[in-house]
Amino acid sequence: MIVDCAIYRDGHRTEGPEDLSDALAAARAYGNAFVWIGLHEPSEREFDLVTDEFGLHELAVEDALKAHQRPKLEVYDDSLFAVLKPVTYEPDSDTVSSGELMIFLGDCFVVTVRHGEGAPLKSVRDRLEKDPDMMRLGPTAVLYAIADATVDHYLEVATELQTDLEELEAEVFSPDDGGSRHTASRIYTFKRQIQEFRRATGPLSVPLHRLAGAGAAGPAVPFVDDKAHPFFRDVNDHLTRVNESVESLDRLVSDVLSAHLAQMSVRQNDDMRKISSWAAMAAVPTMIAGIYGMNFEHMPELHWLWAYPAVIAIMVVLEVLLFRLFKRRGWL
Repeated sequence: MIVDCAIYRDGHRTEGPEDLSDALAAARAYGNAFVWIGLHEPSEREFDLVTDEFGLHELAVEDALKAHQRPKLEVYDDSLFAVLKPVTYEPDSDTVSSGELMIFLGDCFVVTVRHGEGAPLKSVRDRLEKDPDMMRLGPTAVLYAIADATVDHYLEVATELQTDLEELEAEVFSPDDGGSRHTASRIYTFKRQIQEFRRATGPLSVPLHRLAGAGAAGPAVPFVDDKAHPFFRDVNDHLTRVNESVESLDRLVSDVLSAHLAQMSVRQNDDMRKISSWAAMAAVPTMIAGIYGMNFEHMPELHWLWAYPAVIAIMVVLEVLLFRLFKRRGWL
């Protein structure tokens, strides 16, 4: 479905024809103008009209309809195709979910296709409409603003994940909850959230390097105004910070998992030492009682007057000695 369709002339939104073909023709006739069409999860039939009017490449159209793409940047004859993966953080469930945002960029048109609920298009459009100077860059301004908003939200999500990790560390190293049987599953679930986040941020580095300009990043990208290269370099710097944070989070959560498993192993060893100590203490009187329970006829101690209290006393003394020995060594 078409969410919004507008013509922007000289940095300002103007009223234009409702027909897509007429809107594109009007934008080209104005000169310094472009048309921006926003769609949300369109069907193949709904998207056919846009495809025909703007001459979008069939492979890019297929990617836009099916979604489930990695962040990328592809150049076709008449348009530029970019894929971003906006992410959302759910504080109630501490989960990260990602949507998809496809952008078709042409000489005087922008077509955005949104899948999911995480794309910041409404706020981006409102912000751009309040900044005519940026809007005068044309379709490039839209691509930059969307990329900038997406990466800025990455930074917010990274901060939230860092807070969750600190809480998880506190739980793991807590003397009360560190041995909880559910802690390992929580750590693994948190690691899965980081991997979901990484799938959105990691592949985006290459497209932003290309958009930032020529040179080491590769040849200049068509349909992108050269004046926007510094802006894309700034977005790329922010993305680099995000990727460094993701790498740091992934290493830390792996260390937390290793520390938790080590703690569990130590606690199990402590439990085994306690069990072994009590078993050793129980074995001593059992052994003595077993010897005197054999009922041999010729056992001189059986006929002594003080044999029974003497054996009981020996048992008590041995038990006390063993208890103090194990206690001193920290086994009890």
